[in-house]
Amino acid sequence: MLIKKLWMNNPLRNYNYIVACPDSGEAMAIDPLDHGRVLNAARDEGWTITQVLNTHEHGDHIAGNQQLVRETGATLLAPAAAAASGAIPSVDTPLSEGDTVKVGPSVTLDVLETPGHTMCHISLLSRTDPPHLFCGDTVFNAGAGNCHNGGDAATLYRTFAEKIFKLPGNTFFYPGHEYFESNLKFTRDREPGNVAARETLRDLEKNRDPADPLVMCTLDMERQHNVFFRLDNEEIIANLREKFPGMSDAPNAEEVFIKLRQLRNDW
Repeated sequence: MLIKKLWMNNPLRNYNYIVACPDSGEAMAIDPLDHGRVLNAARDEGWTITQVLNTHEHGDHIAGNQQLVRETGATLLAPAAAAASGAIPSVDTPLSEGDTVKVGPSVTLDVLETPGHTMCHISLLSRTDPPHLFCGDTVFNAGAGNCHNGGDAATLYRTFAEKIFKLPGNTFFYPGHEYFESNLKFTRDREPGNVAARETLRDLEKNRDPADPLVMCTLDMERQHNVFFRLDNEEIIANLREKFPGMSDAPNAEEVFIKLRQLRNDW
């Protein structure tokens, strides 16, 4: 499997991705915002875009759909719920949990329903070793998606608990946006004793490439510096209780997750 990541360098800090089959050169564009950049990047690699896939319905993830489909004749794939509601128009192939997506003869990705950021959200998990997760706005470097525009924090927690936390530790993930530095600072604020977050933030500030800022992380790495993976941490819980004195005496993981998401909204 071949992967091209495209940094949009826009205020929303989007990433677009192209996944290609090394045997045939067939390719799939994921969450295209700038159709021209996606098309030119594929052509530069000698790939032919035959599919376009959206992880969810937000405008910054579907804006390039129609022009890309028009110029390539590609098939449009999207979450079944977003297709049924019309939130994503002109969908050719609705996708649900358990479906598979093929790119050429040698690339297979499994569809996971990962609601929470929106209730229609899906992610794609490659059948490779190590696995690669194209997760849209569900998981970020050191963070979790917001739930402002059609989402729900309790649902997002269940996605983490039932899907994300159960993935192999060597899974690499490809988020829809780049918020690593601000997310690490939030971890440091909530868990000042987190050595991994402090060291990762120091390295990031020293070595960040403005033209290509995405740092590839595995889920094992996230377990060290992502506060949303550290829901039983005593320091995090104690500091949350200062903000939310009405918390349960022994809060469960869902309560901790939701309170952290609430704080992150305004942080």
